[in-house]
Amino acid sequence: MSAHPRAGGNAPPGASEPRPIFPVDMLPQGFVWRLVVFLGALTAVRLATVYFAGTDFFFDEAQYWAWSRDLDWGYYSKPPVIAWLIRAASEICGNGEACIRAISPVMHTATSVIVFLLTRKLFDARFGFWAAVVFATLPGISLSSTLISTDVPLLFFWALALLCLVKLLETRAWRWSVALGLTVGVGLLAKYAMVYFFLGLAVYMLLSPRARWLLTDLRGAMVLLLAGALLAPNVIWNLQHGFATFSHTADNANWSGSLGNPIEALEFFGAQFGVFGPLLFGILIWATWRAVREGWSDPYRLLLCFAVPVILLITVQAFLSRAHANWAAVAYVSASVLVAALMVERSARGWYAASFLIHLLALATISFGTVFAGQISLPGGKDPFARVLGWQAIAKGTEARFADGDFASVMTDRRSLAAELIYYLRDTDIPIARWRNEGPPSDHFEMTRPITAQTPEPVLLVTRRERIGSIGERFDSVTKLGQERFSAGPTDSRELHFYRLEGFRPAD
Repeated sequence: MSAHPRAGGNAPPGASEPRPIFPVDMLPQGFVWRLVVFLGALTAVRLATVYFAGTDFFFDEAQYWAWSRDLDWGYYSKPPVIAWLIRAASEICGNGEACIRAISPVMHTATSVIVFLLTRKLFDARFGFWAAVVFATLPGISLSSTLISTDVPLLFFWALALLCLVKLLETRAWRWSVALGLTVGVGLLAKYAMVYFFLGLAVYMLLSPRARWLLTDLRGAMVLLLAGALLAPNVIWNLQHGFATFSHTADNANWSGSLGNPIEALEFFGAQFGVFGPLLFGILIWATWRAVREGWSDPYRLLLCFAVPVILLITVQAFLSRAHANWAAVAYVSASVLVAALMVERSARGWYAASFLIHLLALATISFGTVFAGQISLPGGKDPFARVLGWQAIAKGTEARFADGDFASVMTDRRSLAAELIYYLRDTDIPIARWRNEGPPSDHFEMTRPITAQTPEPVLLVTRRERIGSIGERFDSVTKLGQERFSAGPTDSRELHFYRLEGFRPAD
C-alpha cells in the first residue's frame, strides 16, 4: 500500500498539489507533537465537562454500572466489555458519575491516536494529524464523550482492527493476522455491531483483488478462528440464558412490526449530518458519488468500503423498521480519514476551517449544556437534558419513604427506575427487586432481580403508574401511600407513586 496518495495513482480524480490547510506554526514541530498538544487540550476540556456535569446518570449508564458489580461474559442486552471497563474505572477512581464517564473521553482520545496511525500508514503524518483532528472533534464524538456507552469501546476496536488489516494486507505477516483476529473478537464483546467489519471487508474484497488472498489463506482463517474463540464464552452465556442478548438485538431490529417506513429512513439519514457534521457528511456523499462514477483506487476504496456499506445497511434497517442515529457510528472512523485526506489533497482550506469551527461550536454547546444542565431550556420550553435529570432526587425520596415506613425491600416495575435506584442507593443496604410479568424476562433486572417469595417484606413499590393493576392482584395487602413529583429540569418532572405491599403470591 502506498505511503502517499499520489504514489501509484492513488489520488482521487481532480486532486491538486496539497498545501497546508491553515497554519500550525504555534504548535510544536512535528505532527506527532502537534497532535499530542491538541488531543491533550481537548481531553482536558472533556474530562472537565464530565467532572462538573450537572447531569445524573442516564438509566442505560446506571444499568451498565449495575452490571459491573457482577462481572460475567454477558448481560441481557449487551456483551460484557462495557461492564468490564466500568469495573476497572471504579477500582481506580470510585463509583461516581465523573469517574465512570471519564472512560469515554480517554478512549475517544486513544481512538483518535489510532486514526492518526492508520492515516499515517495510508498517507503520511500530515494527513494523519488532520484526520485525527476530524475524528476527535466530530459532533457525535463530542456528545459521546459526556456519557458512557458501548459505542466508546466499539469505535476503539474498530479503528484498531482497520489498522491491523492495513498492516496485514501490506506485510502478510502472521502477527497482524493474530492481532486482527484478537481485535475483532474483543470488538464483538464490546458490541455486536463489530460484525459490520466483515461486511466492509467483504465489499472491499469484492472490489479489490489485492485483498482476496485472505479468502484462501490460513491467515484469513486465523482471523475468524481467534475472533470466534473470543466470542465463544459470550455465546455459551447466551445458551445458558435463553439467548437473551441475541434475542434483544433481534427485538431492536423490530422486523416483526410494519415494514416500510420511508420517514424513519429519512430521519436516520438526516441525523447523520448531525453525527458526522453537515459539511463532512456532504463531502462523504460527494466522494461516494465520484467513486461510483469514476472509480478510486486504494486507499480511498478501502476507506469507502468500511464506511458507505454500513450507512446504507442501517438506512435500509431504518426503512424496514427503525434505527437510532448512532447505529452507523463505526462508519465514521474510515470516513474521517477519507474526508480529511480529500480536503488536504485538494487544499480545501475553507471547507476544513468551516467544518472545524462548526464542530468546535458543537463541542462548546455540548460542554456548556452538560455543565449547566437543569439551569437552561430551549426557546420552546423543553429541557434537552430532562432524561438525565432528577434521578438522584427520586432515589433520595425513595430512601426517605423506605426509612419512614419500616420497609424491608424496594420494588419497581420499570427497568429505568430499577437501574437508577440500584445506582443511587448503592451506598445503602436496601434490597431492590424488579417486578416480572409472565413469560420470559424483558430486561436484565427481570432476569436477575425478580421479586420472589424470598424477597423481604413489606415491599415499597415505586412506580410511574397510578393504577398498578395486576401487580396488586398478586399481593394480599396493597396500601397506596401517595405520590410525589420530582423535578427533571426547569420545565420537566416525573410523578412517582408509592405503595406498601405485603403477602406476595408467586404465579402458579
